[in-house]
Amino acid sequence: MDELVKKLIANNLTIASCESLTGGLFAASLTKVSGVSKVYKGSLITYQNDAKIRLLGLFNEEIGRYGVISEYTASFMALKTKELLDVDIALSFTGNAGPDTLEGKKVGLVYIGICIKDKIKVFECNFNGNRDEIRNQSIDFAKKILLDYLSGKDLI
Repeated sequence: MDELVKKLIANNLTIASCESLTGGLFAASLTKVSGVSKVYKGSLITYQNDAKIRLLGLFNEEIGRYGVISEYTASFMALKTKELLDVDIALSFTGNAGPDTLEGKKVGLVYIGICIKDKIKVFECNFNGNRDEIRNQSIDFAKKILLDYLSGKDLI
């Protein structure tokens, strides 16, 4: 995360996250880095559906239609976080870290939303391993995507 924080600072870009399956792991990884307060505004941990409804304004009807493990929900989470925390970059993490199938979706299915400036992209990932491995793979994937973007790759 050190390199990511350095690049965010160098580019004067603020960041925040909205986490479900990762339960704050991305935020914890960022805040281990000295100086991150220059760019990191905060995170929303919306693990249960009720938190997504109350904090983000996601409707029960949307959860019923798309599920919380979906491209739609990842997009909604990232866009709402960008709006609520007024940042340049907002990430969202939703998925199934196991051990059981949820919403008919297999263990390891993860959606990572990245909203940069006024554009959004959602990545559908299929990770393998136990809960911790899937959660860590999610964080590593998001970090790589952000580093690629900050190195000049067009992602969105």
